[in-house]
Amino acid sequence: MTRHLRSKLSAPSPLAGEGWGGAYRAGRARSRISPPLPAGSGEPAPADLPRKGGGDVRAIGPLMATVVIACYAALAPMPAAAQKISNPIAVFAGLDKITARVTAFEVPIDETVQFGALRVTPRVCYTRPPTEPPFTSAFVEVDEVLVDKSEKRIFTGWMFADSPGLHAVEQPVFDVWLTDCKTAAPEAPASRQ
Repeated sequence: MTRHLRSKLSAPSPLAGEGWGGAYRAGRARSRISPPLPAGSGEPAPADLPRKGGGDVRAIGPLMATVVIACYAALAPMPAAAQKISNPIAVFAGLDKITARVTAFEVPIDETVQFGALRVTPRVCYTRPPTEPPFTSAFVEVDEVLVDKSEKRIFTGWMFADSPGLHAVEQPVFDVWLTDCKTAAPEAPASRQ
């Protein structure tokens, strides 16, 4: 830096009496409605300099914080997906609307059980380990047996035990929804003789 430039930068400001930095602080303290600096007050303060793009320097702080947080979230290790446990038996509940009776029934995977006029076939039934939050789901196909003994597919999709009203099968006379998945039934203990 030349001697001339150094002396210009350290010249006292008529506003703050602290050199160039004092004018900067005094310029930032001014409100938008205050009159501009008097002519001949020295170098323009950095707050008064025109900026490329016209943005405000103070707006960069929150923006930068947002960018840093977004980058950290993108690079942070993702939590491991909860392990699914495949079960051999799906447990359903069925409502007969004529008698107002609710019946629980178990259906082995890839087998079909008839409840009233509905034939229910679960294809998979998943749960989570006991250490995870409960989440039970099953992929189910439901057919309706018509009067002429033909079958009509009325539902194919996922059922969730946590929200039975979301994907329950509703038919004019019968409703069916998933309640649970089970492992194979435990063997009965041997009787003592």
